[in-house]
Amino acid sequence: MLRMVLRDDQWEKIEKLIPGKKGERGRPAANNRQFLEAVIWIARTGSPWRDLPIEFGPWNTVYIRFARWSDKNVWHNIFAVLREDADFEEVYLDSTVVRAHQHAAGAAKKRGAQALGRSRGGLTTKIHVCVEGLGQAFSFILTGGECHDVTQAEVLIRDINPGAVLADKAYDADGLIFSITDKNAKVVIPPKSNRKEQREFDKQQYRNRNVIERFFARIKQFRRIATRYDKLASRFKSFFALVASIEWLK
Repeated sequence: MLRMVLRDDQWEKIEKLIPGKKGERGRPAANNRQFLEAVIWIARTGSPWRDLPIEFGPWNTVYIRFARWSDKNVWHNIFAVLREDADFEEVYLDSTVVRAHQHAAGAAKKRGAQALGRSRGGLTTKIHVCVEGLGQAFSFILTGGECHDVTQAEVLIRDINPGAVLADKAYDADGLIFSITDKNAKVVIPPKSNRKEQREFDKQQYRNRNVIERFFARIKQFRRIATRYDKLASRFKSFFALVASIEWLK
């Protein structure tokens, strides 16, 4: 269980970002560090909430608090602060498909769409990510697994001005290329073979795209990311925001 626990220096960086601290309005939350480490344990192991070790406290209490933070965007707010050190000299675009467990289906229709779709892998969710130059996530979007990568690309880089954008040929679309060049950024995307007019691209720089592949390999060590168990997209997004935040703390 020790590998699920935050180091002291990591806790010091994140402690000031979480609600319920002493001195804030309202009653201070009981043992914020223990609660955070409980959620990390769930994210790392992929275990059902009911299997949470009793050392972390009652599982239902931990889950209710996790869900409340999810509804209030606490996990995303933590991620937003930690990513402020992002390096935009190069950014990388890609997506990864996550197989949804059977328990992830069946959310009430009144909850709306839940970023689940049908693809060759069955019921899946696709995580579209923009990774910055330090190899960490800067922005992400969830869609159904059948969604094409390029449809989310412009949103991922909308709020930044990168020096170069690297992506595979799935992102070779005129609209995206125009959007990138309009930001005065370098396009490092190989052209599709069926293009009437082939574009030049920097093959040497394109080798750096493995940065985002390594990012996906790291976050899928957290089994709650490698497989989707959550019915609600908001809960799954919260787990991703937490794991991406942990990556920033390393």
